Amino acid sequence: MSRVLLVDDDTEFCELLVDYLTPEGFSVDTVHDGEAALQQAGTERYDVIVLDVMLPKLTGFEVLRELRTHSQTPVLMLTARGDDVDRIVGLEMGADDYLPKPCNPRELVARIRAILRRTAPRQNSGNQASLPETLKVGDVELHTTTRTVLCRGESVPLTSTEFSVLEVLLREAGQVVSKEQLSERALSRKLSRYDRSIDMHVSNLRKKLGSHPDDQTRIETVRGVGYLYTRPDTGGNRSTPNE
Repeated sequence: MSRVLLVDDDTEFCELLVDYLTPEGFSVDTVHDGEAALQQAGTERYDVIVLDVMLPKLTGFEVLRELRTHSQTPVLMLTARGDDVDRIVGLEMGADDYLPKPCNPRELVARIRAILRRTAPRQNSGNQASLPETLKVGDVELHTTTRTVLCRGESVPLTSTEFSVLEVLLREAGQVVSKEQLSERALSRKLSRYDRSIDMHVSNLRKKLGSHPDDQTRIETVRGVGYLYTRPDTGGNRSTPNE
């Protein structure tokens, strides 16, 4: 049973979500302020943390910042509806996903399950060709079984979503991947209008990985289309199967 830590100061809202999540197979603990969230997350292991931005004692951003100093537990942030700044800041600080409040419990369940699918150990099916367990492009190595990434031999801490976005880009290295494809393959959902999640996750990857050793851009933006992970031996040239 997957464990969820729900952090929100609205106790009635928490009760509603617990009543909905429990029959769906989740074990849910609730706390109602930022300090209690850090204490609970530090003493118990959770598969996902659902974290409201507006909290007493410590804000959701402060909680997330502290969590990311020592933990990569997936975090789904609850933001005020229409507040794009909160969403962008949360993603920049290492949130894996977000939902605006008030949220539909069914949508929350879908987002949590998508995160769990991304973080679940890989099990190869005998009915389909197994994907490589290690991807290596230039100085970057991505290990799918341990969900670890090395860049120039050094470990790079990534959130579950950043890892999934990078995996898609590495598998398609040298080719343009549309934002729609990245959203469906890495976030397990269709790209919605005005959704900047993919852009922010790519921005975080750029900061964490830097450029290629020769200063070539590692992840290029293809305006109006998506992104391209450049191969260090291609000189940054964009290539697609139809070119």
